Amino acid sequence: MTHPLRLLQVGLGDWGRDWAWRINPAVEEVEVVGYVDSDPLAISLLDQRLAVPAERRFTSLTAAVEATRPEAVLVTTTLAGHEPLTRSALEQGLHVLVEKPFTDRLDCAQELVDLAAARNLSLMVSQNYRHFPAPRMAAALATDGSLGELYAITIDFRRNAASPPKPRRRHHSDTEPLLLDMSIHHFDLLRLILRRDPDTIRCDAQSPPWSGFAGAPAAVAAIRFGEVDVSYRGSWVSAGPITPWAGEWRMEFERGQIAWTSRGDRGILNDRVVVRPRGGRPEVVALPVMDRVDRAGTLTEFATSLREGREAETSGRDNLKTLAFTLGAIASSHQGGEPVRIDTVAMSGSP
Repeated sequence: MTHPLRLLQVGLGDWGRDWAWRINPAVEEVEVVGYVDSDPLAISLLDQRLAVPAERRFTSLTAAVEATRPEAVLVTTTLAGHEPLTRSALEQGLHVLVEKPFTDRLDCAQELVDLAAARNLSLMVSQNYRHFPAPRMAAALATDGSLGELYAITIDFRRNAASPPKPRRRHHSDTEPLLLDMSIHHFDLLRLILRRDPDTIRCDAQSPPWSGFAGAPAAVAAIRFGEVDVSYRGSWVSAGPITPWAGEWRMEFERGQIAWTSRGDRGILNDRVVVRPRGGRPEVVALPVMDRVDRAGTLTEFATSLREGREAETSGRDNLKTLAFTLGAIASSHQGGEPVRIDTVAMSGSP
């Protein structure tokens, strides 16, 4: 593939429109040939930021495919649309990049992975928090041996989105607004940094009656990765200082600590890595320069992996493990914090 990837975007809600006007134009490796949404109003709202000719607007995926002959589909709908639209695109012979989580059932996710493999198509999940310099550096430092053995990690994520007093947003009505919609990012970063999958998880979720959330907006979890213990705390309703979106991480080693954070508001760089040798002076680490970060990074990886004929970093096949991790946390929270072995989540579907 030497030409830009012909891409059809499906889903033009608030998040989808942000993809359309801010992310897609930044990635020269793709050419968006059409936009699809079943709601004509959503398509018309796109004009506030991006003028789209009438012949590139569609309310049906099938009609859009017939008219534009794309090579790939970008699915940016809400969760309910991920599985049917991904399945339809794959059945029509198209590669797919889909927003996380690509389904809320592991058996459905496995079906999509198998379908993509059978059609020799690429299926990739947009785990955009990987595409920032701080987690990349943290992953490298975790394995270089300079601080000795890694034995513990703590992660804190805090946002103040209680409603009232703040206006309700889409995630206020989600059944799993924290674990499935947000913690999945942090869980995926753990897999990136530790380069392995978790063994067990114990998770307690809280749902204060005043929160304004339909599902639990806060949770604590204890996760075991071999010899490494992870303590996780996440909240959409904390009154404390907010964290960057990737959270605040403390990685404890035999001979020191690595503290880092990543992803500021609206995806801007807010990355920082500090190494604190035991008994030594803290050092702010120089971070690698990344031309494309956040969702532009995932879209670039999607197009580049197709051009190079290789599996994408966060392929559907690999992301099954992040999804199993997340569903394990949800299952434990539904069972009063009972420990769950991640390998038992394998094909049990949603909790």
